[in-house]
Amino acid sequence: MPPTLEDILARKRVEVARAKENTPLDVLKQRLEMVSRPRNFFSAVVDTRHRGVTKVIAEIKRKSPSAGLIREDFDPVDIARKYERAGAAAISCLTDEYHFGGHLGYIQQVRLAVSVPVLRKDFIVDEYQIYESRVAQADAVLLIAEALSEGQLLDLMILAQKLGMTTLVEVHDVENLLRVKRHIGFPHAGYSLLGINNRNLATMETDLGHTFRILDMLEEDTSNVVSESGIRTADDLSRLRQRGVRIVLVGEHLMRQDDPGEALREILSPISGAR
Repeated sequence: MPPTLEDILARKRVEVARAKENTPLDVLKQRLEMVSRPRNFFSAVVDTRHRGVTKVIAEIKRKSPSAGLIREDFDPVDIARKYERAGAAAISCLTDEYHFGGHLGYIQQVRLAVSVPVLRKDFIVDEYQIYESRVAQADAVLLIAEALSEGQLLDLMILAQKLGMTTLVEVHDVENLLRVKRHIGFPHAGYSLLGINNRNLATMETDLGHTFRILDMLEEDTSNVVSESGIRTADDLSRLRQRGVRIVLVGEHLMRQDDPGEALREILSPISGAR
């Protein structure tokens, strides 16, 4: 049986505790002075002028608990460069080691190799990881609503904004959407995105239709909404655009192809000006 979200979070808390012992928070804060300013992830993916364009956050992921090993021939830098050449607006990089075969060091390696912003995708449960992300040169971080209390989420959003990073606040359940949607844009507009995860973290099943069901619960502008998982074709992008969603995060489909960059280009090919 694949691990549950709670299993992953329990392990993550242990990992964070060990990281704090190895590198105390004060040391991380000192290292911030040597890090270049973050790239603007929000402005790279939010485009309110060109409604016929979809911005793709292309993901680098070696394996997952539900899919197992996705890509044996794994070179994150090479994949990132291919994504950028194919038209990715930003890169998402998994850093969880145990369950996803990632590494925090991939963030800096990828960011040095491309000119687009880079998202650290991990299970963030502590402010330590926000500082850790910025020191690793992440431009944005993922915050999973199902993994955080409302107070924790707000504190982490404030800290990320203070460090100049965008937050991608991810929800799956309607209950969590209702809990967090009013906070998107907090503490300042232009620093947070609302991600709709089409993967049920309890069953690990994926359904693109989940985005459409969640959209029915949103009355406000959808320009900062990101549909995540289960996206494979240009037709999927077209269906989402028709409902006002013009940002997507695509990972597993691309990583399974012989050439992830070419696979991304095929998804974007019917769209003029995909960049």
